[in-house]
This record gives sequence, C-alpha cells and structure tokens, in this order.
Amino acid sequence: MRHEKAGRLLELARMLASTAEGLTLDEMAERLEVGRRTAERMRDAVREVFPQLEEVDDPPTRRFRIPAGLDGLFQAPTAEELAALKAAAEMLGAQGAQVRAGALRSLEQKVLSATRAAARRRLAPDLEALLQAETIAVSAGPRPFEDEAVLSGVREALKSMSGLRFRYEGGSTPGRVREVAPFGLLFGRSNYLVAQEDAESGPRNWRLDRIHDVEVLSIPAVRLEGFSLQDYADESFGIYHDAVEDVVLAVTPEGADDALRWRFHANQQIEPRPDGSVVVRFRASGMRELAWHLFTWGDRVRVLAPEILRRTLIDEIETARRAHASVSDAAGL
Repeated sequence: MRHEKAGRLLELARMLASTAEGLTLDEMAERLEVGRRTAERMRDAVREVFPQLEEVDDPPTRRFRIPAGLDGLFQAPTAEELAALKAAAEMLGAQGAQVRAGALRSLEQKVLSATRAAARRRLAPDLEALLQAETIAVSAGPRPFEDEAVLSGVREALKSMSGLRFRYEGGSTPGRVREVAPFGLLFGRSNYLVAQEDAESGPRNWRLDRIHDVEVLSIPAVRLEGFSLQDYADESFGIYHDAVEDVVLAVTPEGADDALRWRFHANQQIEPRPDGSVVVRFRASGMRELAWHLFTWGDRVRVLAPEILRRTLIDEIETARRAHASVSDAAGL
C-alpha cells in the first residue's frame, strides 16, 4: 500500500512536470480520479518532495506545475511501456503508416538514450521476453497513404494556421489547384485532410493520396468559429460525410453479447430487451460505409431506421449477388 501511494504521487509529479501551463486542483482530481480534497493532499505531498513546484495565478483559479521537469532518476520507463511503444510503431508500420511509425521509433530511441545504463540493463530481459511473447494481428484492409512531404506540409500549415495550396487529383475536376483553410487530419482506413475551400462549401475531406505539390501560403487560414475536429469526425460512421441520420439497429439475441462490447458510434445508446436482443441508437452520416460494416453482422442485425440505410444495405447486397452470379455463369457452374 505504501508503494502504491508513492507511485500515485510520482504519477502526479510527472503530470505537473509535463504541462507548460500547469494543472488546477480540479484537473488533478479528474486525471487521478480522486476527490478534490485528496488532490489537495497529494499536491502538498508532492511539494514536500519537489520544492520547485510553483503556483501560477489564472483567475479565478490557480495552476500548479514543476517548471524544470523531473530528474531522469524519476523517469525511467518500464518494460511494459517500452513494449507498448514498440508495438504501436510496428502496428502503424504494418498498416502502411510509415511516417507515424518512424516518429514512434525515433521517440523510442530518445527515451532509451535518456535512460541510465543501469536501468537499461535491468529492463533488457523483461523487454525481450515481452517482445517475443506479443505480436500484432494485422486486419485486412486498405493501407493508408502517408507521404512525408505531404504530411509535413499539411502539418506546417496547421501549426502556423496558414492557408494551403495543392494540386488535387480527385473530385469532379482532377488536377485542379486548390487553396484551402486546413482544419485537421483524419487517420483511418484512408487518411484525409479536413479543410474548407470557400465559405459556402463548408469543411470537406480531401484524400491525402490524391494531394500533390503542397505549398504553405503566407496568408492566414480562417477557421470556422466553434469548429471541433472531434465533433466533425463523430458525426460520421467512418470517414464519409453526408446527411446525418437517426440510426436504429436491432441485434438478435445471438449477437447481443458482441453488440454490448461493440462500439458502433461515439454517441451510441444501447438498450437491452427482455427477449435478449439489443437495440442500438445513434446519429451519424455515412450510410454507405455503415451498410458495408453491417454486412459483416450477417443475420444478427436488422435495420429499423432510417429507410435510406436499409435500402443502401439491400442495394449493396444485390450488387454483390449479381457480380458473383455472373462469375458463376461465366465459369459454367
């Protein structure tokens, strides 16, 4: 128990050393999942060990931080942390996300180089055991495109809040040069830049593999007031954005256990029924991509609403049936 309390205090100290603006007591309590009074006591205990803890006035509250960081003695990584970092890099690399995989590998090298030699020697046997015992199962699917020059240009525009110009080999006029205000990046089965070309069109998705000749402009990018990339992403099932629909799915008792553990959407509501079935409700756009996903549930899911989703699913199934029927006919089967 005494060791557990010491670990929690060190966790708080790391939090306070990793933030430039500092944390309020309420933020400490939230991150540590404790009450405010407990957070106060823990802060006072950290101050006794780290007298460099400073207070920053931020009316109507006060913030606390350890401005000079922590000595490497308190920052040695664990074997589990290093194994997770390496696994994340390998998973991104296997998925084709080489730029982000390279960033994690570089971070791993920096962490190891900052770790004292004695600590590295202690970590080596456990780390080797974990790396041999754990691997990544890569799912079938498209490999996301990550070109270092494209990502670097987009990120520079995002950091400087500048406009972006590029040639886009997609849409109704392939090869046209576009000037946009970039809002963010969506990483998934395919990677997209979220940006607005003009005030009337609103934000849209631009596939990174169709973006060429990126140029960061000297003009500022005008951001939509109140725009949240997370809210924008949460509107859609997957990547595609169209009209937002109220989705209602009925999952049979045979699929109920899977549905209770499955995340269909960020704002989903799950309602177990007395007969063992489950009703799932959420608001989303992207009915075609949702239909593709529901196909994998077979006969365990029924679409109750909206009608456009039910019709899209039927159309996609019929398209697949015709394609495979024609193959059978051609083969004489």
